[in-house]
Amino acid sequence: MILIADSGTTKTEWCMISEGGMTEKVITSGINPFYQESENIAAILKKEFSGPKKFKAINFYGAGCINKQKEAIVTTALSQVFEADKVFIGSDLLAAAHALCQDQPGIACILGTGSNSCYYNGSEIVANVSPLGFILGDEGSGGVLGKTLIGDVLKKQLPAAIIEDFFATYPVSAAEILENVYKKPFPSRYLAGYTKFLSKNIQVPAIENLVVSCFREFVTRNLLQYPGIERTPIHFTGSIAFHFEAQLKKVLEERHLTLGNIERAPMEGLIRYHKSKI
Repeated sequence: MILIADSGTTKTEWCMISEGGMTEKVITSGINPFYQESENIAAILKKEFSGPKKFKAINFYGAGCINKQKEAIVTTALSQVFEADKVFIGSDLLAAAHALCQDQPGIACILGTGSNSCYYNGSEIVANVSPLGFILGDEGSGGVLGKTLIGDVLKKQLPAAIIEDFFATYPVSAAEILENVYKKPFPSRYLAGYTKFLSKNIQVPAIENLVVSCFREFVTRNLLQYPGIERTPIHFTGSIAFHFEAQLKKVLEERHLTLGNIERAPMEGLIRYHKSKI
C-alpha cells in the first residue's frame, strides 16, 4: 500500500492506494514546515490520522516544502508516525506538475489563493518563474483578484450598481477592510474570499474585464518567460482556474497559447500518476 499527501496550510488530503488499486482518503489539519516543526506535525498526525501506519511508499507534496531543510522537517515527522520503505517529499508545484502533466512535458500552473508556474520536462521541474508572493507578484491569483476588486470598489472604478451590490453582499466598512488587509494575518486569504462576488457577477462586463486583465498579467509576467511556450500545453490546478475557466481560455487564445487540463485540485491526478508507478 502507498500513501499520497497533498498538503496546504489549512488542510492535508491523504490517499491510501492498495495493491489492487483501491483508494481511501483521510483529511487532517494542514502541514507546512514553514510554520511548524517536526514535533508539531507528528502530534497532529498521531491525533488526526485514522488508518494504517505501515506503507510501501509515502509521497508527500506540500506548501512550504521548498528546500532540503524544510523537507527534512516533514521527513522527521513522518518517521515518528509511519513505517515506510521509501519516503518522497515534494513541493506543491511538483504536485501540480505530476498531477497535470503525468510523464509528459508541459507547463504546470497553480491559480488558487496564490499563483505559481513551472516548466516540467516529463520527469522534473526545469524552470520556474518566481511568483514573488502576494505583495510583489501572484498575478492571476485569488488574492490579487480580490485585491483588485476591493481597490476598484473603494475607489469607485466600477459601475454604481455593482458597488451597491458589493456592500449589500458584504456589509463591511472601508475601515474594516483596511484593518483586515494591513493589520491582520493572511491578507491574501482574506482578499481571496471576495472572488465569490466576481464569480457571481462574471456576466457583468466590468467584472469580466477585471478578471481577464488579471489573467493577462499572469500570462505576460509569468508564462511568456518560458522558451517555446507557444508549442507547449499549459495546464492549471486551483479554484481560480477552475471557476474562471472561460476567462482563462479567452486570455490564452489571445496569445495563441494551448490550454491543457484544468483540475480544481491535484489529488485525482496524483492518484493516476502514482498508480502508474505501482
